[in-house]
Amino acid sequence: MSRFWAGASSSDSDDSSDADSSFYSSDEEQGKAAGANNRWVDFSDSDSSDDENRVVLSAGDRAKETFNKHIVNLRKAMKERDYYTIQTEFDEFSKALVKNKKTLQKGIPRTVVRILVDLEDYVPERLADKASFKKLSARQGRALNRLKLTLKKHNKPYTVVMEHYRKNPEAGDDDEDNAGGNDSDSESSSSSSSSSSSSSSSDSEKKGKDSDDGDSDDSGSDDDGDKDSINWDSDDASSSSSDSDGAGDAYKGLQGRAKWLKKVPSPKDKPKSKPTAETLGKTDGPKKKETKVTSKDHAAIRAPKSVIQEEGLTAAVLNRKLQEIASQRGRRGTDPRQLLRQFEGLSRLSMRFGPRVEIPILMYVISAQFGLQYTIDDYMDTPTWRACATYLERISKVIVDDGYRLGVQNLDEADLFLGTGKAANRMKAAALTGGDGALEAVAADEKLINPHTGEEETEDQRAERLRVEREKAMTEDEKKTIPVVGSLSLHLSRLEEEYTKSLQKISHNTEEYVTRLRDESKLVSLLAKMQTYFEREGMTTEAAQMAELHLEHIYYRHDTIAHQVDKAAEFYEIYGEVNMLHPACVSNHSGNSDSATSHPGAVSGKPILDDSNSTAAKTNYSAVMNELCTYVYKNGTDQAKKRATICHVYHHALHDRFLDARDLLLMSHLQENIYDVGDITTMIMFNRMMAQLGMCAFRQGRIWEAHQCLTEISSGKVRELLAQGMSMGRFNEKTPEQEKAEKRRQVPYYQHINLDLLEACHLISAMLLEVPNMAAASVGGDASQGRRARPISRAFRKHQDIYNHQVFTGPPEQTRDYVMRASKALAKGDWKSCVELCTSLDSWNLVPGDGAADSIKNMLASKIKLEGLRTYLFAFSAQYDSLSLNQLCAMFEMSKNEVHSVVSKMMINRELYASWDQPTETIVLKKVEPNPVQVMALQFAEKAGHLIEANERLLDATSGNKEDYWKGGRGDRGDHQEGDRFGNRVGSRGGQNQGSGFNRGNRQPAGGRGQRRDGGNKGRGRSGRKPGGRGGGGQRRGNRKF
Repeated sequence: MSRFWAGASSSDSDDSSDADSSFYSSDEEQGKAAGANNRWVDFSDSDSSDDENRVVLSAGDRAKETFNKHIVNLRKAMKERDYYTIQTEFDEFSKALVKNKKTLQKGIPRTVVRILVDLEDYVPERLADKASFKKLSARQGRALNRLKLTLKKHNKPYTVVMEHYRKNPEAGDDDEDNAGGNDSDSESSSSSSSSSSSSSSSDSEKKGKDSDDGDSDDSGSDDDGDKDSINWDSDDASSSSSDSDGAGDAYKGLQGRAKWLKKVPSPKDKPKSKPTAETLGKTDGPKKKETKVTSKDHAAIRAPKSVIQEEGLTAAVLNRKLQEIASQRGRRGTDPRQLLRQFEGLSRLSMRFGPRVEIPILMYVISAQFGLQYTIDDYMDTPTWRACATYLERISKVIVDDGYRLGVQNLDEADLFLGTGKAANRMKAAALTGGDGALEAVAADEKLINPHTGEEETEDQRAERLRVEREKAMTEDEKKTIPVVGSLSLHLSRLEEEYTKSLQKISHNTEEYVTRLRDESKLVSLLAKMQTYFEREGMTTEAAQMAELHLEHIYYRHDTIAHQVDKAAEFYEIYGEVNMLHPACVSNHSGNSDSATSHPGAVSGKPILDDSNSTAAKTNYSAVMNELCTYVYKNGTDQAKKRATICHVYHHALHDRFLDARDLLLMSHLQENIYDVGDITTMIMFNRMMAQLGMCAFRQGRIWEAHQCLTEISSGKVRELLAQGMSMGRFNEKTPEQEKAEKRRQVPYYQHINLDLLEACHLISAMLLEVPNMAAASVGGDASQGRRARPISRAFRKHQDIYNHQVFTGPPEQTRDYVMRASKALAKGDWKSCVELCTSLDSWNLVPGDGAADSIKNMLASKIKLEGLRTYLFAFSAQYDSLSLNQLCAMFEMSKNEVHSVVSKMMINRELYASWDQPTETIVLKKVEPNPVQVMALQFAEKAGHLIEANERLLDATSGNKEDYWKGGRGDRGDHQEGDRFGNRVGSRGGQNQGSGFNRGNRQPAGGRGQRRDGGNKGRGRSGRKPGGRGGGGQRRGNRKF
């Protein structure tokens, strides 16, 4: 060692008993020899002229030295009959064997095999001496009993090698001196080691230190071979020194720092013989080599892969091993992945014993797979998920196709904790007796006798015999019942949850996401099979749960998309990946029919799945939805019924069945009690349903209904309401826990509703309603009477004000820009520009269905023409005395019947004061203005209405009915029409709006107060988000007939 570390201590220190001093002294001697000509390591004490080199031991040599150290301690304790020391030392010895597993794969040293055989013979011999056993202390007795159980379990992998040794134990004794580790394995090794250890006090303390350190076999302490109590071949230290000197000649060419740096030696610098622990104790005689067991019989020991030996395997042995592995679950330090591998190994071995043995093991495997996720945010990886689905498919095949059923297996918790088998039974019996009898009960070997043959049998044989006898005594119905641990319905629910969670975590821009979507068809088919099984067994609750999960994975798909997706899944199941097909199959060139000159795949071409052979092409998804929803309505829980209703309405709306969807929603009264659910995910589903219902109404040209459905969702935080993203604003006050919870509620990307399409439907429907309303209010009417016009869509007006206040408006880029420019064109009467802007949106191509985009564009053109005509009449009717019908038809490219219908409705609703002159086909306009008294009466009526609303709100707050205000009585605040949510509007604006619809309930559900108070549509109510909404059944402005 260098002087820098040694400090002022000299080599003649008298404190030889201190372990640290001896350690530094030995290092100092090594340093003197290694750094003789080194300018980096300078030693002043040079009284030794011998040049010694440090010894580098390989992993195998260190392992041998560790093994022999433990063997010496074991034999010493065996001689002294110190069973506690034997048990403690054997635990360390077994850990060393596991640690050096790679070294043992090359061959197990004979010394290791010999000590295992000796211990296996030693322990039963000591237990057989009952008189001595009774005299032992409690600790020694427990150690001996535990040692017996430990040896039985530990020596199983080494059975083949130990039998090989027992057949010929003297095979290596003739060359005992040539064995690599026979120095301490003879019968006199214990006495020789103890005599050498008592030669000096310093050596004795050094040995104690080495014994405590276990595997601490650093290169610095390996050079003290002459002072160690463990010698590999002989006790001659001089031969070790001479050998070390000879081995160190190869390093003489290295000077200074080069000797201490890591370096890959070149062939010329590589030493001829590597100094190891074997060469330290060699004499000048011939070269010796260690005897190893290299028989091919113990290949399983070199690479143990199986959980249990297949030879003589029975169902009882398999079940005992299953319970043993299951008892380790949840314990500290247990690797769940290792347990999963063991369960899977047992499942492969159990296939030969039939479903009664295989299915319970598969249930354990599935439970272990779900146990790999440590936190709620972890999700099951794709290979594990598919393996779990495969196991569940195997179970479904057995219980559905083969007619089996699953029962409930009861486990004894004491057996599960202590383990099963003879040892556990004896331990429980000993616990009941106590005292010296407990030790005798544990140590005694119970002999099992077969009552039929009278021969002795093992416990595994008895367990198998009893199992066979029980099965013979069973009836056919009992044989078809398989007792299992766990719930099949919970496993399926967890499988569906892990699938959804994985789609939330995986990026939708990756190929892995697309590949993951294929597993949904497998999940849906699995849920359908399990629902059939539960229905057969009369388990209606579980069957309804499977039906609900099935619904939630098919309700969002349009029939055209569902057919293609399921057909692609069938193609993948039959032919596999498309990109993995042979190039001859996918080429456009048709080959010859001669297989000798062309590939067979080129003749048949690319494989195609015909509709006649496809199950997906024959599936009626609407009928499937009706069947599943009907079953949930009958047998499901309240929560399941509400979710099924939402899915059913969504599916109707997706396929343009607006009236069916609306009627189903009204009959369920879901919009009234949605906030009583208490489940945020169900509220999110309700918001998605309302958005889809509004877009369905828009596609069918029901502009008013579409606006009423979409105005609440689209005017606020649409991403949060639909669970399609999170807002990260500056004033976001969410805690990390709230953010995590919101991320868990996110809808997978493939179920998203396109926000551009949603915004386009909302803004265009608002434009078609608001532009005529603004035109009517700006000319005469309310403006001249001093009354403010009531807006229909505040969100639209806000966007329009922002657009109008812009200094420079460039070409439209976003959907909002297109609609704002179209609204300005419509207000000016340029309906053609409005049609061009609205129909040029790319969002219409995202609507599913054949020809859906063209039908929407045609509908928009007709609606814009109609509203353009209304806007023109509102804005310029005061400037004309009469209007020609033919002129209006030419201006708006509408037929006479269409123009006549629009103008007549405006006359009926008192929006246009005119009359028809049938002979001349002209509209005669009238100038009718209310007198000042009538204007004041109208103002008074409107203010009285506001006062009544304020009083009613105050009454609800003071009488304790405030909750009713928020949950369906009066509705939430908004700027919408009063009364019901939907309605068949008799006439147009300004008259009575007959309410036959429902109010929305996505954030704060609302209902008309008129219906709640007097049962009719004459009352005044509120709806929307701002105070001041008015009158589903009452007159909106009053009759303009003066």
